[in-house]
Amino acid sequence: MLAERGYEVVGVDPAGASITVARSKPGADRVRFLHGDATSLPALQVDLATMTANVAQVFLTDADWTATLRGIHAALRPGGRLVFESRDPARRVWEDWSRDWSPRQVEIAGVGVIESFAEVTRVEGEFVTFEGAITLPDRTIVPTSSTLRFRKRDDIETTLADAGFTVDEVREAPDRPGLELVFVATRT
Repeated sequence: MLAERGYEVVGVDPAGASITVARSKPGADRVRFLHGDATSLPALQVDLATMTANVAQVFLTDADWTATLRGIHAALRPGGRLVFESRDPARRVWEDWSRDWSPRQVEIAGVGVIESFAEVTRVEGEFVTFEGAITLPDRTIVPTSSTLRFRKRDDIETTLADAGFTVDEVREAPDRPGLELVFVATRT
């Protein structure tokens, strides 16, 4: 959307398959895609950096989270903004995931019907692990497993300040009110 409006857009992802999917979308020819993460960016001076789809929660260690914030800080011009969302741990959304993630089928154009299933298998402090599987149209089963870290708002604000950001505001996600915190921070 931003590229269609004439903005220069750089998409960064450590998953090559995700970049392949992104490159197949309309308007992708106007986006510069980089395979990597915030710690491996070339020299950039951008106005805005975003982390979408709760990606801020995949950084499990303080060292990885701090390195990511520092990489983003280096890529932003002075006064540039970082915007991302993180699920609010006080809402304990993982307690509903087993119900919400019961086996389901989805038809994907050009691929066919896939089935997916996931369940929470472990909750330890800030860490929530869920496992499941995706069954492809040819009946190949692809197991999945992921752990997310649910940092408290104050902890996120502290790490942002330590990485050289000023938190401008924290708001609710408009499509998931009360469940997620959206952070808007400026590079100082």
